[in-house]
Amino acid sequence: MNPQARDGDDIRVRLGQALRVAIAARDLVAVSALRTALSAIGNAEAVPPGPAAAAAATSPHFAGATAGLGAGDAPRRELSATDLVRIVRAEITERQDAAREYERSGRPDRSERLAREAGVLLAVLAEADPAG
Repeated sequence: MNPQARDGDDIRVRLGQALRVAIAARDLVAVSALRTALSAIGNAEAVPPGPAAAAAATSPHFAGATAGLGAGDAPRRELSATDLVRIVRAEITERQDAAREYERSGRPDRSERLAREAGVLLAVLAEADPAG
């Protein structure tokens, strides 16, 4: 395993650990931020659908369904640690920008929540890379 993959796994693991802690603490703001970041990573790993492959064997129960264990599984894209950091940073930036907009429009409650979500994600990145 290359060092970048370990770093990427570290970020994903830290997000997962922080999510478990936030759930246990019933911290809804942190849970929301962490789940969204993990979902964004999952979405980035998804491979866009291509043309449907011809199935060799079909299921007798559903027309056009393929039979066999894992027949419906799709391959996932492998992301580097840099990709994962970029995704989490984009989530942070999105929240910071929205927080500023809410502040300008007189919604300090929404602004505070989004700023706090950004802080949760920043803390996870700081733990994953104390130098950065």
